[in-house]
Amino acid sequence: MATDSQLQEREKAALLSGYAEQQYDYHVWANGKVFAGLEALPEELSFEQIQSIFPSVADALNHIYMMDEMWLVIMKGGGYEEARKVVTDLYAQGRGDSLDELRKRFALAEEKYRAFFAEGEGAAAETAPSHPQFGRLETHVYALVQHVVNHGTYHRGNISAMLRQLGHPGTPTDYIGFLFERGLR
Repeated sequence: MATDSQLQEREKAALLSGYAEQQYDYHVWANGKVFAGLEALPEELSFEQIQSIFPSVADALNHIYMMDEMWLVIMKGGGYEEARKVVTDLYAQGRGDSLDELRKRFALAEEKYRAFFAEGEGAAAETAPSHPQFGRLETHVYALVQHVVNHGTYHRGNISAMLRQLGHPGTPTDYIGFLFERGLR
């Protein structure tokens, strides 16, 4: 029989897991907003080479996608070398030649995340990724999901700045907009 402390830990993990999945929902929503904003502009704008943190908006989107895929490997228990190979392979494939192709990649990654959350302990699972420089981290998947979301938010900000540099407004993707649109608390 579980102790009160063990039950409290399970309840906490379930709550944080649900929160992580809501955060991931936000990440998907925000990426969708960026794609919708880009689709309202001439497509070649997303591939235009500029002096910025990434060579193009499409390259920034591809980076978000590749890191989402890499972190999913780690969340599933894959090691550093396996995750690095995923990024290397995805980088070799290139970013694609259209926004539609990039959007399809994001949709595929989302399907993988949703399946992962649905199986086993999902975001509540414990994990211990290792990194050659940083060492080993004992944590829960929900903490890594938060990192994925933060990473995406950071680079969506880069994309907004890049679009302004190209003479176009960015797309608002603030979390509060997600909450209001979804009616969530």
